[in-house]
Amino acid sequence: MVEGIREIKIAHSPDSDDAFMFYGLATDKIQVPGYLFSHTLTDIEALNHRAMTDQFYDVTAISFHAYPYVQDNYTLMPCGGSVGDGYGPMIVAANRYTLDEVKKLRIAVPGTLTTAYLTLKLFAPNVETVTVDFDKIIPAVLAGEFDAGLIIHEGQLTYGRDGLHKILDLGVWWNELTGLPLPLGGNAIRRSLGHEVQRVTTNALRDSIQFALDHREAALEYAMQFARDLEPTMANRFVGMYVNERTLNYGDDGRVAIQKLLDMGYDRGIIPQKAHVDFVDLEDKSNFVA
Repeated sequence: MVEGIREIKIAHSPDSDDAFMFYGLATDKIQVPGYLFSHTLTDIEALNHRAMTDQFYDVTAISFHAYPYVQDNYTLMPCGGSVGDGYGPMIVAANRYTLDEVKKLRIAVPGTLTTAYLTLKLFAPNVETVTVDFDKIIPAVLAGEFDAGLIIHEGQLTYGRDGLHKILDLGVWWNELTGLPLPLGGNAIRRSLGHEVQRVTTNALRDSIQFALDHREAALEYAMQFARDLEPTMANRFVGMYVNERTLNYGDDGRVAIQKLLDMGYDRGIIPQKAHVDFVDLEDKSNFVA
C-alpha cells in the first residue's frame, strides 16, 4: 500500500447489476485522490454473515433483512441499493400451485438472512424452507428435490425458459399490501471509518452509479461477464430493474419501505431486534475523473 493512500475494501455480489453500478470504481473511471478502492465479489448470504462477525469490509453489500444484526457496526449508504418497484423475488415451481397450497410446500430459499426470505416469511409464516445456494435453486426444483424455489437475481427472468411457473412475485405482493416498493439489498459502510471517509466513499459510489448510467453500453459490456448466461437484451433488462434512479437515491418512499419492512419483521417475531435505520449524509459534489 502506498503511504498516504487510504484503501477502502468493498465487497458485493458477483451479479450483473452490482457489477454495473461498481463499473466506474472497478475500472478506475472514478478516482478519488488519496483513496484506493479494492473489490471482493462474494455471494450475498456470505456477505450478510461476514458483516455480522468481523466487519472486515469497509463497504459491503447486505440484504436489508441483515441490517438489524449489523446496525451497531454499519450504517447504510443512501445509494447503491436494489429496490423492486412492483417486482421482486419470486416463488416458482414445476406445478401450478395456488397461494394457499404454496404455504404448505417445502421451498428452497437462498439464505435465511436474505430479504427474499424475510418477505416469504411475512407472506407465509409457517412455510417450510431449506437453504440452497441461490444459483442452484432452479436446478434443484427441476430435479424434484423441492416443491418450489424462492429465486433472486437473474433467475427472475430465466425461470420460464426452464419450464417453471411463477406462483407469486413477492414484490407485487408487498406493493399490494403496503403501497411501497420492496427494498431488497443495499450497501452498508463501517461506522468506525468516521463521517468524512463515509461521505467521500459514498460520493464515490454515487458517482460510479451515475457514470455507469451515463455510459450504459460500456458499463453493460463490463457487467455481461457476471450475467450468468443472460443474452445482452435480457441482461440490459435485468440491470435496468435494479440499477436506476432509485439506486442513486432511494427516495422518501424507499426509505420508509426499508423501515416498514424491518418493523414488520420485528413485530412478527422474524427479526429479534428493533431496526434503527440511518444513512450517511451525502455531500453535493462529484469525485470522478473520466
